Amino acid sequence: MAKIIILGTANAVSAEHNENTHLLIQNGGRVILVDCVGSPIPRLARAGVQLNQITDLLLTHFHPDHVSATPLLLMDMWLLGRKQPLTVHGLAHTISRLQTMMDLYDWAQWPNFFPVQFNILAEADYIPVIQADDFRISATPVKHLLPTIGIRIDILSSQVSMAYSSDTEPCDAMIRMAKDTDVLIHEASGESMGHSSARQAGEIARESGAKSLYLIHYPPQTPNETLIQAARETYPGPIRVTHDFMEIPLNSQAG
Repeated sequence: MAKIIILGTANAVSAEHNENTHLLIQNGGRVILVDCVGSPIPRLARAGVQLNQITDLLLTHFHPDHVSATPLLLMDMWLLGRKQPLTVHGLAHTISRLQTMMDLYDWAQWPNFFPVQFNILAEADYIPVIQADDFRISATPVKHLLPTIGIRIDILSSQVSMAYSSDTEPCDAMIRMAKDTDVLIHEASGESMGHSSARQAGEIARESGAKSLYLIHYPPQTPNETLIQAARETYPGPIRVTHDFMEIPLNSQAG
């Protein structure tokens, strides 16, 4: 069954029950971790996923609240005896900085390290990230403080689609990417340069024709009802505030 597992929902400042925003995409034998923060092993274990099940790591951009645990993830995989390759997807801006960060840990000297393959994505709309028999993931640059991608998933067998904004202020690219999706997961950290408020997320959902809106990357201290009311000003469809370890199925009309 294809599904999204929300591993964290907070903006850059996490809280006891709200880790920084990151998520899992599961479909068959493919398990894609989108961004990596916190302490990966216990977080994934609570979601019912082991490190060796992860086939891909997709990094949306190089800010600490999205990539800070990547060295720990790679080291833990190595220490636990991983042999199979891991594919890391991201923009050149992100991948080059990740490689520099790993070089500071002298990872080239870690003996018997498993293969890491880098898929450097072009900064263009609808760049294919993963294409499998039953689903495809594409990436599109959004408008943040540094090069950042949002993603879209299309499940072919169920004809269900999902778009995830990552960090962005309102932009036409996000409207195009989320067009007619069943699920739009959009940040709601507040109206500022590089970010969006819940009200603005509602506008994106309405203009894109998304069938449902899930708010994420929000200040943990903000009441859910406040976020929903703000999004309701601009979007008439179903609105939910994500919580850590929420599961969103993608094998039926998830809205």
